[in-house]
Amino acid sequence: MARNTRQRILDASLALFNAQGEPNVTTNHIADELEISPGNLYYHFRNKEDIIEHLFVGYEERIDAAMQMPEGRLPNLEDIWLQLHLAFECVSDYRFLYRDLVDILSRSRKLRLHFARILKRGREGITDVIRGLVQAGVMRASAAEAEATATNILLTITFWLNYAAVRGDRDENRMIRQGIQQVMMLIAPLLRDAERLHLHHLSEAYEAQ
Repeated sequence: MARNTRQRILDASLALFNAQGEPNVTTNHIADELEISPGNLYYHFRNKEDIIEHLFVGYEERIDAAMQMPEGRLPNLEDIWLQLHLAFECVSDYRFLYRDLVDILSRSRKLRLHFARILKRGREGITDVIRGLVQAGVMRASAAEAEATATNILLTITFWLNYAAVRGDRDENRMIRQGIQQVMMLIAPLLRDAERLHLHHLSEAYEAQ
């Protein structure tokens, strides 16, 4: 029962943070949402920062899994599309972290160090995928181009929801689709002709879903 209550607190906190913004949600709001006493909530978590840190653990596991290279073979364009979809879905599911990123990280050195490591691993993972595409003959890119493209992809993933929100977009699914398309267009100029045509067909199929 205690474990169920603990998970319910995390689930409710994530939903409230995403809907209302983390700065606007207190532990009392979370307790009221679950119809439990503040004391019951504090039995499981010391404070709101403790809740955020536990949510961050789930986020970190998801985003790391999304960035993994396929095992036992070189990557292809379909792998990139899947990785991007998983990454953008994770960003959407934990969007409060991204929308209040600077504020949250400024309050916690632990999370700031964790997020810096996530960015480092993400950049290295994306660079490895691009190098794999070059090795597979799918893409032409120098070492410098591969690293710069990886950085641009990571920037787009990290700040896409904020960019979309400033534009006034409200449809999360549409934002994810547009973010994936934007990243694929970043790598399009580096693809060989046949693969650029394949990318065009993949894009059309994705839009038709």
